Amino acid sequence: MSASDADVGAVVTGIGVTAPTGIGIHAHWQSVLDGKTGIGRITRFDPESYPVRYAGQVPGFAARERVPGRLIPQTDHWTHLALAAADDALGDAGVDPAGLPEYEMAVVTSSSSGGTEFGQHEMERLYRNGPSWVGAYQSIAWFYAATTGQVSIRHGMRGPCGVICAEQAGGLDALGQARRLARSGYRLVVSGGTDASLCPYGLTAQLATGRLSTVDDPTLAYLPFDAGASGYLPGEGGAILIVENGRHARERGAGEGYGSILGYAAGFDPPPGSGRPPALRRTITAALADARLAPDDVDVVFADAAGCPDLDAAESAAITAVFGRRGVPVTAPKTLTGRLYGGGAPLDVATALLAVRDGVVPHTVGVTRPDPDLDLVLGEPRELPLRRALVLARGHGGFTAAMVVGTSRRR
Repeated sequence: MSASDADVGAVVTGIGVTAPTGIGIHAHWQSVLDGKTGIGRITRFDPESYPVRYAGQVPGFAARERVPGRLIPQTDHWTHLALAAADDALGDAGVDPAGLPEYEMAVVTSSSSGGTEFGQHEMERLYRNGPSWVGAYQSIAWFYAATTGQVSIRHGMRGPCGVICAEQAGGLDALGQARRLARSGYRLVVSGGTDASLCPYGLTAQLATGRLSTVDDPTLAYLPFDAGASGYLPGEGGAILIVENGRHARERGAGEGYGSILGYAAGFDPPPGSGRPPALRRTITAALADARLAPDDVDVVFADAAGCPDLDAAESAAITAVFGRRGVPVTAPKTLTGRLYGGGAPLDVATALLAVRDGVVPHTVGVTRPDPDLDLVLGEPRELPLRRALVLARGHGGFTAAMVVGTSRRR
């Protein structure tokens, strides 16, 4: 990495969204500002016999309209959502991959469960009819790296490619890796992630964590930092971002795009019962140090917002320890989507960049009895002169990540 590449850093020049709040950045952002929820009764299968019947589903998504026909039977719904988002992100960035050196473009995505629905269907064929009924594409469609591979092949991107599996934190980890690649000189990286596990097998696997809310009312089931918090609802979708080397983006006229990835850090919680504190506080501190910023330089925090009382308390304590009691506005627009796992943090980063662009903090919908230690933005969006946002994400099992995005210009 040259000094000049490190100095210009990594900028986000394109965003593609396939989320319960809508398809495309404009639909998503308007839903967020309006507080329009994407959570409803699960329709991808009959959930009546399950303790969780509500989730965030991408409205109006038809794979046949967004994905080449030959790819549809080869790939899972989760990859369909990512392929569509990647197309939108590249279009939003004004990038034609065919005109760029193929080994200077990379793909790094996150995934928490792979092609769960595809895998379930093939297992059903196996048990009902025998091994000869299992399709050859089972070998690749379920695999965590399938989305990365399909995006890479579709757009002729032959630079470094990979997938990061760290549940909800993996989305920030993928973008952190994208930033590293961009700063080392690669022209652009398609990054972010999606997830889609709203099938019987996928939902059953999620229930095993014991973290899903079984409250049978979508308006009360996912209330992070609320006295009535009972867990979270799941969702599908996410966001794909185009991360570019800042110098290359400037040379092609894209400027700073939506903003820069200024700082990033990852951590891992100590074993339960160890007596040692969770990793989130020091992960936040490390991300700020990486960005060369002080807590006062951060204007808003997009919380991980697990919706589980113990995890909410730990996150509130970490935020308060760094920023002080009610020291920074905090928001969790993911109450409109449910937790999207590998797609959740990239969607939060996209939303944070839009918030900085427009100078408005989206509100957290549904919460009425908030944690008094947090300045949780409620009721309606709050207009503020925003320059930088901190995005937090934690993954099941102890994964922790923090990322600072926004403008590098100081006050």
